[in-house]
Amino acid sequence: MKKILVTGGTGYIGSHTCVELLNAGYEVVIADNLSNSSIEVVDRIQEISGKKVSFHKVELCNRAEVDRLFEQEKNMEAVIHFAAKLQVNESVQEPVMYYENNLFAQINVLQSMLKFGVKHFVFSSSCTVYGNPDALPVTEAAEVKKAESPYGNTKQMGEEILEHTCKTKPIQAISLRYFNPVGAHESALIGEVQHGVPHHLVPFITETAFGKRPHLNVFGSDYKTHDGTCVRDYIHVVDVATAHIAAVERLLRGSNETEFEIFNIGTGIGYSVLDMVKAFAKATGINISYQLSPRRAGDVEAVYADATKAMSKLKWKAKYTIEDMLRSAWNWEQKQKGTNN
Repeated sequence: MKKILVTGGTGYIGSHTCVELLNAGYEVVIADNLSNSSIEVVDRIQEISGKKVSFHKVELCNRAEVDRLFEQEKNMEAVIHFAAKLQVNESVQEPVMYYENNLFAQINVLQSMLKFGVKHFVFSSSCTVYGNPDALPVTEAAEVKKAESPYGNTKQMGEEILEHTCKTKPIQAISLRYFNPVGAHESALIGEVQHGVPHHLVPFITETAFGKRPHLNVFGSDYKTHDGTCVRDYIHVVDVATAHIAAVERLLRGSNETEFEIFNIGTGIGYSVLDMVKAFAKATGINISYQLSPRRAGDVEAVYADATKAMSKLKWKAKYTIEDMLRSAWNWEQKQKGTNN
């Protein structure tokens, strides 16, 4: 079995990717500092897959700890790098923390890869690099615009670090720019955990449906979209996870056409906030209360993917519907009742 390191493997997308890697027959090593996740997630990954993983509590910003990890887990074939802080609003308030955490962690992992001869790297990037795009749907050739937040800038800089590294060092990388991952595993054993007020739409919808919140705030109703609310490309987290397996396999086969490749990971369909409210009602039979509110600073009006390149080159395609996504998110929300995880 080929051994894959997953940094941030107990997080939302990381945990689902670990499950899919195990299902595909890979050996999985997880490195996580558990700053925004729980050690219980490791047990849940193993329960879903019926297979063991190797877990290391590691602070990736600590160079020595990263080297120690690579020394202990010899013969790793590839790294899938999720570990990063990811709240846009928090990054605006704490820019230095975001630059230190997100960039140092990536640089340290790359340094250890070079030192220990690991040649393949898959990067967790984001559609935030496109900002307010000039044309829709967005292709990988679209202009990367000045970032709206330090978080978004760390993704842009992360891609630049990889591009420059791959030109001169024996590392090949794929950056996956995914759009809006939502939903949860069908087992409802792993899903999206957001502490305090949610910073993503779907957890806000499910918490409102559950009665934890009186209503959903819809920020902005005067955008130039079909119903005046923001439009996004929502994709099931399991579809995002399988894209990482496709990317790893492309690198391991040597099928990549250049040392550094970029792929959009989305469905190609744009849904507005109000579309999501209606889809949730269709999927669950629950109508939630919402309130139209003023626009929120920094929100992009509309963005959705052209995923043709991923379908053609990675042989990957999103398969879950919006109702599938919202139904699984609701099942996850219900499963969490009375838990602290």
